[in-house]
Amino acid sequence: MIAEIIAVGSEMLTPFRQDTNSLFLTRQLNELGVVVAFKSIVGDNFDHLANAARAAITRSDIIIFTGGLGPTEDDLTRECVAAALGVEVKRDHDLVTAMYKRFAERRIPMPPNNAKQADVIEGAVVLPNSRGTAPGQYLETVVDGKQRTIFLLPGPPHELEALWRRECEPRLQQKLPPAAIAFKVLKTAMLPESAADARTAPIYKKHPNIETTVLAGQGQVEFHLVAKAATIDEAQAAVDKLAGELEDELDDAVFSSCGESLEEIVGYYLQMRNLKLAVAESCTGGMVAERITSVAGSSRFFLGGAVVYSNDLKTLFADVPPLLIEAHGAVSKEVALALAENIREICNADIGLGITGIAGPAGGTEEKPVGLVYVAVSDGARNEVIERRFPGDRERIRRWATQQALDLVRRMVM
Repeated sequence: MIAEIIAVGSEMLTPFRQDTNSLFLTRQLNELGVVVAFKSIVGDNFDHLANAARAAITRSDIIIFTGGLGPTEDDLTRECVAAALGVEVKRDHDLVTAMYKRFAERRIPMPPNNAKQADVIEGAVVLPNSRGTAPGQYLETVVDGKQRTIFLLPGPPHELEALWRRECEPRLQQKLPPAAIAFKVLKTAMLPESAADARTAPIYKKHPNIETTVLAGQGQVEFHLVAKAATIDEAQAAVDKLAGELEDELDDAVFSSCGESLEEIVGYYLQMRNLKLAVAESCTGGMVAERITSVAGSSRFFLGGAVVYSNDLKTLFADVPPLLIEAHGAVSKEVALALAENIREICNADIGLGITGIAGPAGGTEEKPVGLVYVAVSDGARNEVIERRFPGDRERIRRWATQQALDLVRRMVM
């Protein structure tokens, strides 16, 4: 059984408003064992919305419309759904009376157009909205011989969520067979998406009952696993089995299987080893420190460090010899390593991290192009330096560099 969510409102087709209701509804449906197969946003246009409704009722078992139930001319959800079903809308005079009473209790005259909110699709059940004037509607119908369940819900989230829990969820619980959906996310660092998929596709293709989605970000590839079964234990066992096989293949490239960020994992390892970290950042301008300190309790494993953007401050704050910079250039493995070693000693840390590079868009040369980054870590006994050439704009290069830096620390202390 699949569900479809249609968010109604031209305002959500602008850069200024987002559809957050579908996120709430997806979570609630998943908890009932229902997979959301389609989501869409449709503006306040009768033909567009009616066509979207027709498409939804032909392909989805459960269709949920959010928004477009207000009193204005551009609130068209009721009329469009009725048109898609080939039925009429009829005004419920008891609802109109209740609206007048509600306004009277607040000592506010009810504008006549509010009565539009009492228009009910033929065959629908009215769902009382205790937090607003627009009631929801619930409809069971048959389309091309297939049972369809349709909900019309108000757009304001505080109204929708309360109405869903009180009126919609109990109805679905009664009609749906026992089912559960389990999720698991594996996160890998600094592994190319194509390489990750080439190594794992032969494994996850052997589990066609588990939906596997591969998502790539900046220095991170995630495997999203979804399984549906009669019970949550059965579904969880299925995703856990596949996750274990993928982890065996990807080995230490996997840094999280429970949703943690890379900075959280670095913090876990540092605390577990009772180690302290200090950083000296040039091209990343403090982004590594920002990511680390976004983790609650980071003071237990992070001492601080310095943003050493200029050559003078590399010498002043991180004790990098001017002759070393002159000989090799500020962007070099030698300077990166000096940053890591010296900031560790200056801050009396266990682990030192140094980053230097060219984030662009200017400053690159043929020998040292934009995107060239050196990352170094040192624990006093071991040193490691990585040279990377990251593509993209300034922000992307800096983000990639922080990912590489955190992953290098993780690998040293894991």
